[in-house]
Amino acid sequence: MQPILTLSGVTKTYASGHQALKSVDLSINQGEIFALLGPNGAGKTTMIGIVCGLVVPTTGTITFDGHDVARDFREARRRIGLVPQELSTDMFERVISTVRFSRGLFGRRRDDALVEQVLRDLSLWDKRDAKIMELSGGMKRRVLIAKALAHEPDLLFLDEPTAGVDVELRRDMWKLVHRLREGGTTIILTTHYIEEAEEMADRVGVINRGELLLVEEKTALMKKLGKREMDISLTEPMDEVPADLAEWQLTLADEGHKLRYVFDAQAERTGIPSLLRKLAELGIQFKDLDTSKSSLEDIFVDLVHQPRSAA
Repeated sequence: MQPILTLSGVTKTYASGHQALKSVDLSINQGEIFALLGPNGAGKTTMIGIVCGLVVPTTGTITFDGHDVARDFREARRRIGLVPQELSTDMFERVISTVRFSRGLFGRRRDDALVEQVLRDLSLWDKRDAKIMELSGGMKRRVLIAKALAHEPDLLFLDEPTAGVDVELRRDMWKLVHRLREGGTTIILTTHYIEEAEEMADRVGVINRGELLLVEEKTALMKKLGKREMDISLTEPMDEVPADLAEWQLTLADEGHKLRYVFDAQAERTGIPSLLRKLAELGIQFKDLDTSKSSLEDIFVDLVHQPRSAA
């Protein structure tokens, strides 16, 4: 599949000496949903700003659908939409006016039918004549998305799109993102909500301290790195894990009523048979076993806290 966006050797070092991005190489495929995960200050917003022309990279090249973003900025930017974290529009402006203006700002002809459809998709049509300042926080966030969609971008950046909004709005946005993808829009989202990446993304990237640690298909990532947990429900609770079980690095859960064992399901030897034999030898009785695989959140935390080699 031909990538629609390619970053090659992109770095960003500010005058203060802070290196926000460290030689990022990344290709985004046409029509995919790509989730970029990372803690605050990881470099997510800097990377978005560089692609959108808001931040000048120190080194590297960015190509969007065959256009060099630095040399052919207007054509590239016209086809890229951005929903920023912060509200950046005139609070006294009417909803419909600010969305129309955003469309014209990118050189698109007026299209009232399209603007109406965008507002209806975001449940904003009934608020079209309201001033931005009169809207709730969730509605203001919808206006930001409407502004970004007004010029029909081929690539849409969603920078923390559901931060601070209620669960209902979050699920509405998930549905909208899927509809956009079905229409051919490529979507890159940054998020602190791991469940968003699990729900929506085709691929996941993890960034920390300016370094892109990993890019992987979501299902392959979870299969490769995901561990499993086994909870052993004890007949009698324990105050501490016996020293004879130290080999398995067990922990107590549920106020001592469960022994928890974390293991690699892909490993040749999981250690489970030997653990169960050892429990029998020690006379430790249990009434149930329950296994579950780790979530993307577990994988993310493991990656971010892994020691990295010096740059």
